[in-house]
Amino acid sequence: MKHKLLISGKWIETKEVSSVLNPFDSTVVGEVYQAGETEVKAAIGGAEKSFDEMRKLPSYKRAEILERTASAIRRRKEEIAWMMTLESGKPIQYTRSEVDRAVLTFSMAAEEAKRIPGEVVPLDLAAGSEKRWGIVRRYPIGPVTSITPFNFPLNLVAHKVAPALAAGNSVVHKAPPQTPITSVLLGELMLDSGVPEGAINIISCSNEIAEKLVVDPRMKILSFTGSPRVGWYLKSKAVRKKVILELGGNAAVIVEEDADLETVAKRLAVGAFSNAGQICISVQRVYVNSKIYSDFRDAFVDETKKLIVGNPLESDTVVGPMINAAEADRAFRWIEEARESGANLITGGNRTGNLIEPAVLENVRSDANLCCEEAFAPVAILEPYADFEDALGKVNNARFGLQAGVFTNDARRILRAFDELQVGGVIINDYPTYRIDNMPYGGIKDSGFGREGVKYAIEEMTYPKLLALNFA
Repeated sequence: MKHKLLISGKWIETKEVSSVLNPFDSTVVGEVYQAGETEVKAAIGGAEKSFDEMRKLPSYKRAEILERTASAIRRRKEEIAWMMTLESGKPIQYTRSEVDRAVLTFSMAAEEAKRIPGEVVPLDLAAGSEKRWGIVRRYPIGPVTSITPFNFPLNLVAHKVAPALAAGNSVVHKAPPQTPITSVLLGELMLDSGVPEGAINIISCSNEIAEKLVVDPRMKILSFTGSPRVGWYLKSKAVRKKVILELGGNAAVIVEEDADLETVAKRLAVGAFSNAGQICISVQRVYVNSKIYSDFRDAFVDETKKLIVGNPLESDTVVGPMINAAEADRAFRWIEEARESGANLITGGNRTGNLIEPAVLENVRSDANLCCEEAFAPVAILEPYADFEDALGKVNNARFGLQAGVFTNDARRILRAFDELQVGGVIINDYPTYRIDNMPYGGIKDSGFGREGVKYAIEEMTYPKLLALNFA
């Protein structure tokens, strides 16, 4: 089936078509028309025109559109989950959960659309400013360029589109090349839910064409989720625009001696290897108190070996394929490079096609790609530590700062970790892969800036305007 582009409320065909391949068996899932300069200009023009309507749309009407979208996604849950699995290779149990999360994201956006806050500000703080006070309201900034990766084909799109529309902005969404069909399906549901013509545009195009979205002055916000290399490059091109970057990570975990090893090992195995580790907050570095290191290592390896690797359409599969052969090649090469530099491969690491068996390593050098870069693969590194302060330093010894996990019941250590860890979120007694869709989510350092989570994304996509009143 050939999937059209959604531009200014119309479904558009072009001369160029791209095939979408199933990462598990390389079969063709479908085809998607590709946008060129003409289509991108039309999408930008549609978003610019629609913004004038969206910013004037009453909040209850914006909420109704978002509520209907949430209901439409819920009704077609199995169809959407199935398509996400075919496109991305993400196991079906996780794509079903992702549909549920997208329903929550749109539902929360509907509620937040009704309560975008303002405030009254006293202005009589100095002589000559008597009997003055101000009203502050938030206003939408303008058309949003949304760019997302393949690993969450629905909910990452929802985290950009839903807050943008709730705030009164319009959107041009550039779908990920590996998983564009899910974006097209979402556009279809939103159009059927009554979104104004041009308020949501869905295109698939090359990176070169997508760059025109970023540099066009009519697009006022760039909201990008993806690799640091691409994100920082696009920021350099997004001159005089609001930029929100949610980039990569190499999430670390600290396991203290008071942790329940069996529970922690089981949880971290899922956090490290679900969806083949292709999650920006996937567990990558695990620092374990040396007093329990040996016992934890054995428990973690046992739990890792229990994970089902294989066909993502099977309901019990946890580890599906890497997104394509190039990424599988890279991950396998990084494992081999680490071993050649003295690392010990405890278990896993074997490859069949795009499937890589979950790999657990120790004695990995801190300058190895597997440690200092984002693995984005089914790989976890174990390392003992003698002192909690030393563990905090190891976590911080990274150019990324998205989320970190700490397993302990010591309140002093919890507060110390919260104060000292250089990350956007500290997760206590769970893996750093934890995220629920109302929390402020984002990082520091090379992990980007700005926050998602519906309420916080709305703040990013609006600006405060002051009305100063003089009653003297």
